[in-house]
Amino acid sequence: MQDRIRAFVLAALTEMQYDVSEVTGDTDLGPAGLDLESLALADLSVQVEDEFGVKFDMDEMESTAMMTLDEFTADVAARIAATATSASGSAA
Repeated sequence: MQDRIRAFVLAALTEMQYDVSEVTGDTDLGPAGLDLESLALADLSVQVEDEFGVKFDMDEMESTAMMTLDEFTADVAARIAATATSASGSAA
């Protein structure tokens, strides 16, 4: 799942006109790496929410900017798993 999320994030960033040719899993999303500004982070978060059915709070943007690509995709994967667990738990 994390590979699928990573591919989606890289495609979204490419569409947002970011150069991802040198991006690795250790690349920071914020100032030390891709340098995504808060608006770009919000846009990326909305795209991820729409694609994977997860939710981000607006106050999470600062901590998201400090994540690497791998940390972000792992966080999204964990949110997907938690959503699936709570959905299957409420269906029982």
